[in-house]
Amino acid sequence: MKKFTTAALAALIAAGSMATASAADAQSRSERNDRHEQRHDNREDRRDDRQDDRRDDRYDRREWREDRHDDRQDYRQQARAYDRWQRAERRYNAARYQPPRGYRYQQWSYGQRMPSYYSRGYVINDYSRYGLRAPPRGYHYVRSGNDVVLASVGGGLIAAVIAGLFN
Repeated sequence: MKKFTTAALAALIAAGSMATASAADAQSRSERNDRHEQRHDNREDRRDDRQDDRRDDRYDRREWREDRHDDRQDYRQQARAYDRWQRAERRYNAARYQPPRGYRYQQWSYGQRMPSYYSRGYVINDYSRYGLRAPPRGYHYVRSGNDVVLASVGGGLIAAVIAGLFN
């Protein structure tokens, strides 16, 4: 009889532990499912955030491109303001033109280089007096005959010619 009670007690203990294990297992499964759903929701939230960030980046890039486009347009308009060759709308009286010693008047055009001797006594500093706009940085107006040339200070490269400004 002792063997029978021991076996029954062992069976009872085993059944109790099985029931406890299956209850714990069921509980842990439901917790795992909840955690999985939370992770899945978090992933979706993160994915949505990333997509929003991408959209924001796209709009930022688009705005940056538009700004660059506007800057280029402004630059082109400023460049057009200094046409390469233009006839003066009004003529001004000025002292008689004396070319440098050994040289005669030459008609200049866009892209040529003026010799350095022109930069000495032929620079027009009072450009507003003659209806000229301020030259861009690194350029100056130089008189050559009755014409005015917009040339770079450093190398003498001609950017614009205004013909017939002086009488």
